[in-house]
Amino acid sequence: MNTVFMGTPEFSVPSLERLASDGHSISAVFTQTDKPKGRGNRVTASPVKVFASERGYKIFQPVSLKDNEVVSQIKALEPEIIVVVAYGKILPEEVLEIPKYGCINIHASLLPRYRGAAPIQWALINGDEETGITSMLMDAGLDTGDMLLTEEVKIQSDDTAGTLFERLSKVGAEVLSDTIQGLKDNSIIPVKQDDSKATYAPMLRKSMCVVDWTESACRINNLIRGLTPFLSASTNYEGKNVKLIKAKVIEGAAGDSGRILDSNNRLLVACGGGGALEIEILQIEGKKVLNVSDFLRGNPLEVGSYFI
Repeated sequence: MNTVFMGTPEFSVPSLERLASDGHSISAVFTQTDKPKGRGNRVTASPVKVFASERGYKIFQPVSLKDNEVVSQIKALEPEIIVVVAYGKILPEEVLEIPKYGCINIHASLLPRYRGAAPIQWALINGDEETGITSMLMDAGLDTGDMLLTEEVKIQSDDTAGTLFERLSKVGAEVLSDTIQGLKDNSIIPVKQDDSKATYAPMLRKSMCVVDWTESACRINNLIRGLTPFLSASTNYEGKNVKLIKAKVIEGAAGDSGRILDSNNRLLVACGGGGALEIEILQIEGKKVLNVSDFLRGNPLEVGSYFI
């Protein structure tokens, strides 16, 4: 099938790879413009662009899809289907109407739950036990189109946004493959979303990263998991920012919120509601990411002092 693919991050790459392995003709790949990244603000190509370049695909990086010239370029490609996986741009109606089989989106949630930009992170932050992938026919709304196929995925207790992204990206590629086959043989019946059950997963903000130690240990741990590794939950110790990378909940420990209860080969911090969090991996301002045991050897923390 003649296909135009639109995607940007690493999450999108398995779907593009699967389209090629299934024998579809990739007439063009659309991805976000190269952006500054990292400490040095070095202009960097997206993972999709890197993959597409290696395969020799035609690459487009328009600033907007609403440009008439861009719409004409897509029409000239004569795609039978447009596949969108975490592209990061809204498709105008002029583009949605181009392909015979429509524009198909692979979304990392069980719609209508978690429409929006950060469904994986919010599933973890909210402590969900399962999530999944939904393929849908795109319409003019934000993740509001008719659903085609869904695949549930259990969330493991040690999952972070990073590990869940990796698993769901592979599931997404499988769902995409089955969706296109189902559209070709008319075995899929689109199902309208129940808007009354819809929830929204907005982009994450840096202001969300600051830990409130009056929250329960479970809620704080879920925040850490949901922000790692793309952002990091953070706290403050004696004026220095501390990023919390990995932790686990300890029941039964008691103390004032944020108080360090133990710093002898482990780091135990009291939380609201009578529980505590054992910090396992962290990064203090200006230093490397370290396991707590290594960190404490060079940075002793006083029992009774506070994270704030």
